[in-house]
Amino acid sequence: MAMVACPECQTQISDKAFKCPSCGAQIRKPKRSFMGKLFKWTFVAFNALMLVWLVTGFSQSSQKMTSLTGAEQAGAVVGTGIGIALILGIWAIGDLILGLFVLFTRPKS
Repeated sequence: MAMVACPECQTQISDKAFKCPSCGAQIRKPKRSFMGKLFKWTFVAFNALMLVWLVTGFSQSSQKMTSLTGAEQAGAVVGTGIGIALILGIWAIGDLILGLFVLFTRPKS
């Protein structure tokens, strides 16, 4: 463990320290562990996937509306509404769970 001078107050501190104990200046930034990075990027990928799924599902259902009769259109609208609600529910639950994992694996200073 080497000793370095704090850039703010010039006190000798460990090179492993995140903050200076005497003045509180930030020396180095804490980094996420491998699992923290994995959960963070899983969270980002999940949100991107859910957005693509939502937009694709909505556009596919709206493209087929023109060839349907009145009652079929009403049924398609109800089915699309249920599908969108299901996607949003899965998205909310997934974000809650993955968000907690990202929160609990954040770097500690």
